[in-house]
Amino acid sequence: MALDKDALSELLDALRAGVDLDVLRSGMQLVLQALIDLEASEAIGAGRYERSPERTTHRNGARERLLSTKAGDLELQIPKLPHGTFFPSLPEPRRRIDRALWAVVMEAYVHGVSTRKVDDLVRTLGIDAGISKSEVSRICAQLDEQVGAFRDRSLSHTGFPYLFLDATHLRQGRRRCPERRGLLPNRH
Repeated sequence: MALDKDALSELLDALRAGVDLDVLRSGMQLVLQALIDLEASEAIGAGRYERSPERTTHRNGARERLLSTKAGDLELQIPKLPHGTFFPSLPEPRRRIDRALWAVVMEAYVHGVSTRKVDDLVRTLGIDAGISKSEVSRICAQLDEQVGAFRDRSLSHTGFPYLFLDATHLRQGRRRCPERRGLLPNRH
């Protein structure tokens, strides 16, 4: 699928004028969107507004998808299909933020930070769109699954030596040490 010539010429003019983060972000968004459209056309069996005998379904609008990158947030359009499902391979499903940010969210959850305050933390780290409470809950549910799998794993593959100790400590009344009473010589 060819990129829009007007958009490409604008991008080229902007690059000639001087590289700016906004120019890189818009260029990245343009290329990613073209790749998503190409992948959708391959999944459908025909391009946009194209008829072919290999066509399996058609496009039925698009849903917005916010992809957070190092260059900033990119707004992509993911085509919807009335029959079957489609999700492009470039952005991972349900992965709005990078793995490092996932680790921060999980760490905050482990330390008891509320899901509402995690949104403020994510905004502080530079993700303009923030993170919803439901997204935090989904991330933390994955953490709960991982912890549960670790706790319920089988340990029968090897033997574990152990030492069992049993002790009883009885505290008796207030008795003074014989050394303190001066009955025995001090050994210090």
